[in-house]
Amino acid sequence: MLEEFPFADELGPARIVHVHEPRIGLKGVLVVDNLAMGPAIGGLRMAPDVSTAECFRLARAMTLKNAAAGLPHGGGKSVLYGDPRMPAADKERLIRAMACALRHCHDYVFGPDMGTDETCMAWIKDETGQAVGLPEALGGIPLDQIGATGWGLRHAVEAAAPAAGLALSGARVVVQGFGAVGQHAARFLGQLGAVLVGVADSRGTLYDPQGLDIEGLAQLKLQGGSVLDYSGGRKLELDAVIDLECEVWIPAARPDVITEANVDRLRTRMVAQGANIALTPEAEQILHQRGVLSLPDFIANAGGVICGAMEYRGSWKGQVFEVIAEKIRANTEEMLRRVQKDGLLPRAAATHMALAALRQAMSTRRWSIF
Repeated sequence: MLEEFPFADELGPARIVHVHEPRIGLKGVLVVDNLAMGPAIGGLRMAPDVSTAECFRLARAMTLKNAAAGLPHGGGKSVLYGDPRMPAADKERLIRAMACALRHCHDYVFGPDMGTDETCMAWIKDETGQAVGLPEALGGIPLDQIGATGWGLRHAVEAAAPAAGLALSGARVVVQGFGAVGQHAARFLGQLGAVLVGVADSRGTLYDPQGLDIEGLAQLKLQGGSVLDYSGGRKLELDAVIDLECEVWIPAARPDVITEANVDRLRTRMVAQGANIALTPEAEQILHQRGVLSLPDFIANAGGVICGAMEYRGSWKGQVFEVIAEKIRANTEEMLRRVQKDGLLPRAAATHMALAALRQAMSTRRWSIF
């Protein structure tokens, strides 16, 4: 019952669906959080340690992200328990089964997320017709391939740099999580003169204060390797990525990587959240008190869902970059204006922006879990 769900509030969730078929090892969760703006859109995340609580928190982040970006979509998220590196045939069977189990949830549109990609979305599209982030051959805009989220991060960082007292030419960047988001964010910021000095993946941390070859690292990852296979730099423990001194620190991996317990180890001027719910509220408060600018996830990393929403309505790849840049720069600047004017934390200012749009939609539309 929703009244027993500890996170339920006036915004949602509208629906929580648990999927379980032990004969094939299928276990998953869908949270449709809020439908006031339109059908929910949000990624399918695959990992061994996902949970209902994480799924809800991610779905709520999507509700705020979509509203802040002015998209005609509500927020939702789905999670699938499993190792995304399992054999391809096993992964395809689980994802197709997950899609089939949710085929009657017509108010939710799947997109790629951690552990899933364009090919996974093609399987879902084949089963249900409700997916974005499809391969280009199927008429999609492959957001991970073109770097939609990383492109948005680049513009959020550039728009916020004056408020953080930064010049991006020569600025040192550290990226935690060198997947699609982290790689493209590093590449796009490199085009502005920033220098990638540290990067981490699931095996460890690589550091070189003179700068790392972004394209070389990307090729290693494409071949199934690790950043630790890079020929140069210092190889460090995974957790050491938090300690690397830089101007811009980008978490692009799992939730809650920076908490009250480790936030004091960060030595940076700006945190640009490439992953959803990467910092806890307590950590963001501490950073704000220290004068470190933390760009909230649902402002900074909205490029992917903007791309997905445009694909859903028939846009083509050439239109995406301009729209992402315009929306994210405008939102970042408006958020910072409110921070300065009202003395708010960045997340509080951004949340006010999103909630204003949501409440307007909720006041004028009939929305229901049925």
